[in-house]
Amino acid sequence: MLQSMIAEVVAIERVGLGTRVCLDMIDTLDPLEGIAVGNTGHGYLIVLSENRATETYPARPFRINGGAIHQYISFGENKTTYLSEVKPGMEVPILKDNQIRKVTVGRVKVEKRKFIRVVCQTETGQISATLQESDSVHVLTEQGKAKAVVDLEVGDQIMAIPDEPGRHLGEKIEEEIEEY
Repeated sequence: MLQSMIAEVVAIERVGLGTRVCLDMIDTLDPLEGIAVGNTGHGYLIVLSENRATETYPARPFRINGGAIHQYISFGENKTTYLSEVKPGMEVPILKDNQIRKVTVGRVKVEKRKFIRVVCQTETGQISATLQESDSVHVLTEQGKAKAVVDLEVGDQIMAIPDEPGRHLGEKIEEEIEEY
């Protein structure tokens, strides 16, 4: 089980065009189900399914826009992989209420998009993620609701999952490492 905690948004920065990864699952996802992604091994933000219509996108109840290709996706139990390494047929952990269910990826969709970097402070340190700048991408608030990343403001409280850096091929190892 992955244990989430409250994270305060301390910075939001437009970082330009890059490669994003959407995971299209072989099952319907709940609007408050998502994956844990982050820039570093310090932790992950919970990015929710696209199971809601917005002004610019129809609902895609099978999709999670994981953000930038370089990010970690947490598999729990001290294991991560890069979003770039997720392939069709892989089972990934889908989170809701600190519970996990495994769902198989049916398709990985990779495209160029604009990004923002969301930096949060937790009681254990900073956690950040690079997410597509879109009203279809939502994170989980401390009240258990979805909030579009384009509506995030400094001071908002969202949910994160802390971790410790130090990975080799996705497995946690003991070493001195700096990630930021």
